[in-house]
Amino acid sequence: MNAHENLRKLNIEYIEQWVPYSLLIGMFAGAGAVFFYTLLSLASYYLLGGIGHYYVPPAGGEEGLLQVPAGVMPPALLTDPHTWILLLLPAIGGLLAGIIIYTYAPEAEGHGTDAVIDAFHQHKGTIRKRVPVVKAIASAITIGTGGSAGREGPIAQIGAGFGTYFADRLKLDDNARRMMLICGVAGGIGAIFRAPFGGALFAISVLYKKDSEFESLVPAFIASITAYSIFCSVFGWGSLFTTPEYTFTHPIELIFDAILGLLCGLVGIGYIKLFYGMRDMFARLGVKNHFKPAIGGLMLGILALLLQQTCGAGYMVFEMGYGIIQSAIDGELMLWTLVLLVIAKILATSFTISSGGSGGVFAPSLVIGGMLGGAFGVLANAVFPGIIGEMQATSFVLIGMAAMISGVANVPIAAIVMVSELTGNYHLLPPLMFASTLAYLITSNWSIYEKQVPARVDSPAHREELTIGVLENTLVREAMSVDIMPTHPSNSVQTVLNLIHKYGHIGYPVIDDDRLVGIVTFGDAGRVPSEDRDEALVEEIMTTPPIVTYPDESLEDALHKLVLNNIGRLPVVDPADESRMLGILTKYDIIRLHAQLR
Repeated sequence: MNAHENLRKLNIEYIEQWVPYSLLIGMFAGAGAVFFYTLLSLASYYLLGGIGHYYVPPAGGEEGLLQVPAGVMPPALLTDPHTWILLLLPAIGGLLAGIIIYTYAPEAEGHGTDAVIDAFHQHKGTIRKRVPVVKAIASAITIGTGGSAGREGPIAQIGAGFGTYFADRLKLDDNARRMMLICGVAGGIGAIFRAPFGGALFAISVLYKKDSEFESLVPAFIASITAYSIFCSVFGWGSLFTTPEYTFTHPIELIFDAILGLLCGLVGIGYIKLFYGMRDMFARLGVKNHFKPAIGGLMLGILALLLQQTCGAGYMVFEMGYGIIQSAIDGELMLWTLVLLVIAKILATSFTISSGGSGGVFAPSLVIGGMLGGAFGVLANAVFPGIIGEMQATSFVLIGMAAMISGVANVPIAAIVMVSELTGNYHLLPPLMFASTLAYLITSNWSIYEKQVPARVDSPAHREELTIGVLENTLVREAMSVDIMPTHPSNSVQTVLNLIHKYGHIGYPVIDDDRLVGIVTFGDAGRVPSEDRDEALVEEIMTTPPIVTYPDESLEDALHKLVLNNIGRLPVVDPADESRMLGILTKYDIIRLHAQLR
């Protein structure tokens, strides 16, 4: 069978295996997204709305599952009892979520995506079966009672849980389980955000700061498209947000895009530092973990109350905030409100998730970037009305969203595509690309996902294959030592032991008249009785002929010789004359060179 036929066979086997697997994961991830979206909508409607009288405004492309009662207005006065209910509701939700999480699945705390990333790199793609259920319930309670968190983390963990479950049932190996995990994440994200392309790109790139799992791209696409189709068949098609027909009309606009990208990068760094600084603060509290989300929820409630009494925008920090983004796109928010919401949403998200509450950071990051972009657009329109019109000013909301996600999550391509899909607007690709790239460059040493590793070479998931690749492509001549310390056949065994004690090497080539005749080791010498070592000669105990390697042999082949023969060194000889020794190769030499090449 020739190389072409081998490749064709491999492709057919790949398709036969991964198309059905991807479809299976996509179907269950899509069903999981339907379930979680429904649970989240009901929790928000009956808890935040029914109890607190605040019904969260949806994004322009979404319709609520239930009709908002007529005449119900958000509480505005301190004398209204619902104002104080809204103050306490996030704390009550945090208490319930904390008890559920830390009793049944502590890995479900926080934003979830980090747990998935950690499972991929450190735990062979394994997620406990109970985690998706606990994550769904805890996140619905956290967000449904006003917690500032999003859908992305929970649905990523839910989808990944389906992936690893089926991998175990199908008895797949670790690499396949990791790929199934990626398919689950792609399906969940692609479905619940109505962004199948972006969901797949996000799933393969969020694992690394500067790399991607490109081998999983095709299965991720299939899973994402399948899940997206199931979800939209239930809840309707179209994008999450409604936007005007934005267009990119003049290169001078790129100057403003660059400034916004830099701003998003700098604000993103501050957001990450505060987020994890708050996490460290909660970790130091002398309170049981079960109760910390309640403290964070109370801090969120106080923040919302203060903001509401200051500018009437306090309740906008509750939940995911898609309605706020839609208001900014529609040009309904003033500059001062937009600036306050940037700061408030960073604080609200840190209170909710850094304390151990359950929910994603993707949606809050979108809101922070959108509000920053909206504020920048309003200011640019006021200072340069001839260049930035009113419609162009609101386009900076989209640019800010993409740049913020690109920066804090280290997923520039996925961010650009996802924001385009979320808004149904592909006319702003140049501004999105420019701002997102600059934000990504600014924040390249930071990430909201702390479990990300820099690249594939840094992941235990790829350590074995990368090690083999290095050894396969490196020759013995590149690692061998030419500083040879030989012994002679007529030397005594005691002389060899003296060399071993003096220099630390436990094996020596035996050279006679510049010809390699054997090799002697500490094991050989140690088998000679101590009283005979001065009289016994090396030629009597040496191994001959020695096992050798050649300068143009690969390190992988040389390592196999060392391992299979349970020896620590190989003489390197001339292939044309194996008695002519050129150097020596030890296991240490291979390890040293491998570390340098990595």
